[in-house]
Amino acid sequence: MDDKSFEKWKLLHDIQQGRAKSGKLVAGVAAVCNTDHFKTTSRLNLPKAKRWDSHLSRESKSRPQCILKQAASYLSKPGIVSLGGGLPSSEYFPFYNLTLCVPTPPHFAEKDTRIANPPGTQAISIGKYDVNADASEYDLSIALNYGQATGSPQMMRFITEHTELVFDPPYADWKVCLTVGSTGALEQAIRMLCDRDRGDSVLMEEFTFATALETLVPQGIKPIGVPMDEEGLIPGAMDAILSEWDEKARGARKPHVLYTIPSGQNPTGATQSLHRRRSIYTVRQRHDVYIIEDDPYYFLQMPPYREAGDNGKFHEDVGSFLARLIPSYVSLDVDGRVLRLDSFSKVLVPGSRLGWITASAQIVERYLRHAEVANQGPSGVSQILLWKLLDDIWGHEGYIQWLINLKTEYTRRRDMLLAACERSLPRSVVSWSPPATGMFLWLQIDHHKHPQYPVKSVDMIEGEVFEQAIQKGVLCARGSWFRAEPDTPASGMFFRVTFASASEGTIGVAIERLGEALRESFRVE
Repeated sequence: MDDKSFEKWKLLHDIQQGRAKSGKLVAGVAAVCNTDHFKTTSRLNLPKAKRWDSHLSRESKSRPQCILKQAASYLSKPGIVSLGGGLPSSEYFPFYNLTLCVPTPPHFAEKDTRIANPPGTQAISIGKYDVNADASEYDLSIALNYGQATGSPQMMRFITEHTELVFDPPYADWKVCLTVGSTGALEQAIRMLCDRDRGDSVLMEEFTFATALETLVPQGIKPIGVPMDEEGLIPGAMDAILSEWDEKARGARKPHVLYTIPSGQNPTGATQSLHRRRSIYTVRQRHDVYIIEDDPYYFLQMPPYREAGDNGKFHEDVGSFLARLIPSYVSLDVDGRVLRLDSFSKVLVPGSRLGWITASAQIVERYLRHAEVANQGPSGVSQILLWKLLDDIWGHEGYIQWLINLKTEYTRRRDMLLAACERSLPRSVVSWSPPATGMFLWLQIDHHKHPQYPVKSVDMIEGEVFEQAIQKGVLCARGSWFRAEPDTPASGMFFRVTFASASEGTIGVAIERLGEALRESFRVE
């Protein structure tokens, strides 16, 4: 076991020991909690984050604490009878018990659940009054009621420990809070950090998550695309943009926020190396830019693609898996200049609409002031379902085993897609780099080889291929949908394909159909 793997095992042991020492978690309806309650004490002597007052929007600075949420802190006083808050009585919740069947580590294969009494699964029950019966630390009477914008103490404890175990931010006053998924969290973060009337802009990869663009533009915030290569965002190009910024020519003030997807970037599939991340962070420090790190594919970091038909089984334990992950920006963040978005959507269930942010105490406090009036916090049903699975049944070690298994499954799917591309796509006009993380493959199409270029524009050729692919029976995402600055000249022609959604039996068929569409459009034999 190498030093880094040993470190992760030791931290996991420290977390487990801390749990045992603190004893049973007692937290009722709308209980107030704080990340610091659940950290290991060894991290509390680190330096604190910088202050970010100059980066906050006027809207964010003006938000007061929610008075009614603040009043809930008095509920922890022994013997108090509340006539103050509008918390409905759990008597009138029409759900008395939930029964679930879940896999137990390391038996995660769904095919094993299709038989009677499947091995490796466990039936679990969540009752309305399990806490009163001393059967659990969390029950339906708590989860189905109103809660705090942070999320429940039960889920907050798990997320705090998970964040310390995986990311271990290098400053003392980091905090987490739960979110209603990363899309909602991004919208709130942009409103916290940017003002329309200041002419704000946000740096991002030149091709980026389409929903992020749809979040920025209606708020009057200008996206600024930074050139990319096979490792994603290029730090030198970003430095040049910031150093040469001309407010009048750009129609926006110099950006003070970067939005980036560093691992398995959507749509390109690019993953920033550790060296690349450090270089980008240095540029951010030089220009005092704050970072929004959107990283839903972080745990899907795969071994290199070998060859068609060779899926290369990699067996890892918890320590070595965590040690091999490329460090997150929040793990490198000595200033507290990163707000990290995490989500269960890509690794457990998208429909839970549950995720979390990690940032400095100041930023999380401002985020909570917005969440208190925007959504009041994440769904209690989602929280208790995931808490029961992650905390009560699997624990941290079991969850990491699930992530290892998931990475293995997606590696196999990626390799199937790449093998199909090698068989079926015309290499004379299509090129790609095997993705090292995530769910996407970015196909670059050489539009110069189209028989009607330049009479037909890049966008026209892209649209033609897209329509022909639809007629053949395959849907791909057009590269132009993801351009940060669609009014600037196109740098090339691209399509995004995913190996996540189609069944394994249809991935090859879909790529064959795409190959036929490209051959017809480009008149390739």
